Amino acid sequence: MGKDRILRGAAVTFLVGAVIFALYWAKSVLIPLAVAIVVSYLLEALADELRKVLPKAQKLPRWLFLSLSILLSLLGGVAVVNALTLSLSSFTEAAPHYQENIMALASDAAALLGMKEAPSLGQILADLDLKAFLGSLAGSLASVAGDLGIIVVYVIFMIVEKEAFERKLAVLLPSGGRRERAAEVASRIQVRIRKYVLIKTFASAIVGVLSYAVLFFAGVDYPFFWSFLIFLLNFIPTVGALAGVALPALLALVQFGATAPFFAAVAGLVAVQFATGSFLEPKLLGDSLNISPLVVIVSLALWGKLWGVTGMFLCVPLTVIMMIIFAHFER
Repeated sequence: MGKDRILRGAAVTFLVGAVIFALYWAKSVLIPLAVAIVVSYLLEALADELRKVLPKAQKLPRWLFLSLSILLSLLGGVAVVNALTLSLSSFTEAAPHYQENIMALASDAAALLGMKEAPSLGQILADLDLKAFLGSLAGSLASVAGDLGIIVVYVIFMIVEKEAFERKLAVLLPSGGRRERAAEVASRIQVRIRKYVLIKTFASAIVGVLSYAVLFFAGVDYPFFWSFLIFLLNFIPTVGALAGVALPALLALVQFGATAPFFAAVAGLVAVQFATGSFLEPKLLGDSLNISPLVVIVSLALWGKLWGVTGMFLCVPLTVIMMIIFAHFER
């Protein structure tokens, strides 16, 4: 009995290691596929919500609502890209002002610390290793742009092939317990992930809108850019909320060269994150996910290590899928 347990433990350890290695080795193929799965769930959830909002159109075919959800998503994406382009183009005009404020803040910090001479802007940028950061950021953007076409193709085929796949799965599996069990697992995954993606997107949009209001009234430059970045970062558990507060608050410090606007922006953004993270999302999600905060942090670290920033965005949906599948096997 003891020998069997040792062999079983060794086999499980080997299997887990092999799966982790495969996830890392094949990430260039699996990441676009995982993103496409989440996007398809979001589009389908949006189509279902549109059908609920338009009760008189219940008899219309589902593909019309899916087409409408795709069209709305594309129009929203084009509007966001145009607004972001406008914000980034005006950043160069304000760069000299930011440079002056950075040097003034550096002088104040040097005097506070008892330094004889404040560091130059070149020294500050060298300490921040800005070149490496920009290179990494450019590489990430190029990777996303390169995968965008593949993701779109995946999403289209997933939506088109969904009903056909369900029929093929029913034919593939023998009738009885196995077919019903597989159908139950697939149904639970679809319902719970669709609910999570829709609610998380809605909550993130609320966070983005409220953050825009805070930054706008605080007078921080480029409030739309920062609110959209906060919207994206809100999909990353814990770390995303911290980054969503720190980054625009730092710009407020550099822009105004004073601590009062900085603390005002921090207080407003923290209040928004606390209200949505502690009250809105738990009320909307309830106990449907039933994930321990510790599990979320561990999954965030694991998927972030395997798949980088994309893994951080996908860590909760991937963990929920694993939990649902594991729950159907007693061992």
